[in-house]
Amino acid sequence: MKTVTTHQAKTHLSRLLREVESGETIIILSGQTKVAKLTPIGEGTDRRPAFGTLSSKPVHLSEDACQPLTDEELAEWGL
Repeated sequence: MKTVTTHQAKTHLSRLLREVESGETIIILSGQTKVAKLTPIGEGTDRRPAFGTLSSKPVHLSEDACQPLTDEELAEWGL
């Protein structure tokens, strides 16, 4: 848990909100007194897709993508 002063909170609010979105809890101090707590609000803050959800386009390989390399191609790679 991170603590910041009110001045730091005002100056860096956008950055602090990004940290809260990623799960961090931040305490705001007025002097030495804790006056507020920034916490994620729960559902919807997890930016990861649910397990099994497709999150990118399918990859398509050419028909020869898995074919063995020729002797010339192996030589180019130093193999």
